[in-house]
Amino acid sequence: MDNKNSYKSICVYCGSADGLDQIYLDAARVLGGLLANRGIELIYGAGKTGLMGALADGVLEAGGRVTGVVPENLNQAQLIHGALSQLEVVPDIHARKARMSQLAEAFITLPGGYGTLDELFETLTWAQIGLHTKPVGLLNTGGYFGPLLEMIERARSEKFIYDEHRDLLVSSSDPSDLLSRLEQFKIPSGLERWVSR
Repeated sequence: MDNKNSYKSICVYCGSADGLDQIYLDAARVLGGLLANRGIELIYGAGKTGLMGALADGVLEAGGRVTGVVPENLNQAQLIHGALSQLEVVPDIHARKARMSQLAEAFITLPGGYGTLDELFETLTWAQIGLHTKPVGLLNTGGYFGPLLEMIERARSEKFIYDEHRDLLVSSSDPSDLLSRLEQFKIPSGLERWVSR
């Protein structure tokens, strides 16, 4: 019996900054191609710059589907990808995060800055308190998230989070391996004790 998860849509959080190292752009484009080849729709923040643009280009070049979700104040021509399969404009950043979460069956975070980290931790927090049971992946390109993973382990060792909270996050430095790990993901047992204690 096949216990693999299969996903129709994955939300990807990632940076949109300019001038990034090519290693990050290449990994984003590769991930995009893999999503398309597996028939997985990309849900993301609609951008055309930085990793956002490379990711969407990778999906579209491989014939995949891309849905972008953008708040009204960021719906500007210099920011928004021009070839999206679908663009949804929502009132604000909070509505954007909620809508992307609603559309996605799993989540992946690529390197990024404040916004990307905010999205990652809000998604993990929602899983921690039982608002969803969707897998959350981290693409650790070039070891970018090494210090963050160490901080999460520090939080666990100091008892700010439990073992099962650390296990909510699946990490790999390779896009294909990360997708395979997400397919094998099982929600950790014991999550309810965070609330029921």
